[in-house]
Amino acid sequence: MKNNQEKQKNICALTMARNDTFFLTKWIDYYGGQLGKENLYVYLDGEDQVVPENAAGVNVTKRPHKQEEMTVGDRTRIGFLNQEAAKLLQRYDLVIGCDCDEFLVVDPKVGRSLRAYLSGIKVRPSVSGLGLDVGQKIGEEPTLDPTKPFLSQRSYALLDSQYTKPVVISKPVTWGAGFHRVKNHNYRIDKNLYLFHFGSVDISILENKMKDSERLKAGWTKHMLQRRRAIDLAGKKKAKPGDTYLPIAHMLQTIIRHPFAWFRPYMYFWKLIVHIPERFKNSV
Repeated sequence: MKNNQEKQKNICALTMARNDTFFLTKWIDYYGGQLGKENLYVYLDGEDQVVPENAAGVNVTKRPHKQEEMTVGDRTRIGFLNQEAAKLLQRYDLVIGCDCDEFLVVDPKVGRSLRAYLSGIKVRPSVSGLGLDVGQKIGEEPTLDPTKPFLSQRSYALLDSQYTKPVVISKPVTWGAGFHRVKNHNYRIDKNLYLFHFGSVDISILENKMKDSERLKAGWTKHMLQRRRAIDLAGKKKAKPGDTYLPIAHMLQTIIRHPFAWFRPYMYFWKLIVHIPERFKNSV
């Protein structure tokens, strides 16, 4: 890869959020620092939504909210985001699409920014980072302090293949709901990219969401309970060293596909908790 500023690609990031100012604020800080706030596209699901205080310079669009069952709503949202990504690719070389609690990180040992790294790799038509579902270890890790880097306060993650998502695209594609797959295209998981999911980063945040009557009405109960897995497993299982097991997970997910979803990686039923390597502490 050439470290040539003139060769860096024009890259943007998009997300959609509703009632999620906490993570959206972090999302703007992170991707704004990596790509520039002018290259962020935030779609707020509802005209009643509050724009985060740090959103100056971000392209923020409010859309009318339609109350729908969770599965239907997910399809509606990703359909809209697929259309927006296709439009953005008329002006950008690459689009990063992800939920507002997901952060694509270059391994710090590489010593390159996200934009510089993505500019030096091939994206045909998508690329993924290895998914890490970060969980709070109750009794060891205190309540999250939003003023400090998240990974400086959390040390454990579940290597969950459902968060290995093809979030970077170079041409219009059809993302499946939640960005979990690109229809009719296989995965390429880059060895130096990691997608950190923070939906389980703090038990109090998760429990507050589980009390949200709107989410409960839309059928989110089962999904929110599943999000506790990283927290529950972090408390029960002995963490394996990340530097040893991250390459193993990468190899498995590169080779194995889900038997009922052939375009998605899989690790069978291995619930692998790893200790996140120290070098990631200030990444997000």
